[in-house]
Amino acid sequence: MTKPNFQSFHPQQRTLMGPGPSDVSPQVLAALARPTLGHLDPTFVGLMDEVKVLLQYAFQTQNKLTMPVSAPGSAGMEACFANLVEPGDKVIVCQNGVFGGRMQQNVIRCGGEAIMVQDEWGKQTDLAKVEDALKANPDVKILAFVHAETSTGVRNDAKALCELARKYNCLTIVDAVTSLGGIELDVDGWQIDAIYSGTQKCLSCVPGLSPVSFSEKAVDVIQQRKTPVQSWFLDMQLVMGYWGQGGQRAYHHTAPVNSVYALHESLLALQNEGLEQAWKRHQDMHLMLREGLEGLGLEFVVDEAYRLPQLNSVGIPEGVDDAQVRSRLLNEFNLEIGAGLGALAGKVWRIGLMGYGCNQKNVEYCISSLAQVLGK
Repeated sequence: MTKPNFQSFHPQQRTLMGPGPSDVSPQVLAALARPTLGHLDPTFVGLMDEVKVLLQYAFQTQNKLTMPVSAPGSAGMEACFANLVEPGDKVIVCQNGVFGGRMQQNVIRCGGEAIMVQDEWGKQTDLAKVEDALKANPDVKILAFVHAETSTGVRNDAKALCELARKYNCLTIVDAVTSLGGIELDVDGWQIDAIYSGTQKCLSCVPGLSPVSFSEKAVDVIQQRKTPVQSWFLDMQLVMGYWGQGGQRAYHHTAPVNSVYALHESLLALQNEGLEQAWKRHQDMHLMLREGLEGLGLEFVVDEAYRLPQLNSVGIPEGVDDAQVRSRLLNEFNLEIGAGLGALAGKVWRIGLMGYGCNQKNVEYCISSLAQVLGK
């Protein structure tokens, strides 16, 4: 076989304003280049403890089982379902976008029964329909829903959905991949039982880790399972031995050490800014973006009452070529925005304002670049 003749890879600088990943700060990128330690090195174990505390702050929880899964957000989702769903369990899944459908697939693959509550893409999950499903299925074990639906830009009412779950005595599994660090999220206050997120959205870290948190009630359910967790790698009873607090750590897997450095750095930035200030910044920059987009004659597809500030779905004007606009933005301006998914494919652009990339400079650059492309 002929020896390949490749060179080192040096990507150009992009401005990432799609649905994720988001721009990563120089401080977080620099953290990746620090010396690699062994995954059981006492110094690294100390860093693991700090990451747990910082994640507890970000999630607003005291849950002991709070940690980053060593894989992207989809693995965090699977960790929640694989540990809590056993064959025959009934799970109500709310779907008003792509990611509710992925929850459904997880339930099915765990041998559970997915009871779907469907709502129109771009609309909020209907609480009355959810309560009807809970009433019709008194033996339901879990209510699962997406807090911030990345495919549409809709914020579902997590607090109210969790109240319904408690009223009907079932657990909750919550997708917070796009919400963590961007909008209000209160795991303990809302009594969420299992939650997962991703590092590459409003936390502004590199892709590849999935923060998760499980309540004591959820941990009890995991420990009382009748069947083994179908995934050895994601079995929380095994992982707890590695991500436990202090003391001796049991080897489970080799953690992505340098990525954990990066997560630690990004969580420090969130701590230093403060959660409430980070939420306010996302909202303020959204309002600035809205003013600019509406000035170009573009319209939002999600009602302002439940619109995400960090993920903006904008209708594509009639006669405008979706792919051509996004291609020109990428090739001429090094600016990435996202296409629509599923029912909204070809109908919307998804413009992200997440984490480090949620700033006035990016908003102004996005507006001016779109103005030039649409003007031509």
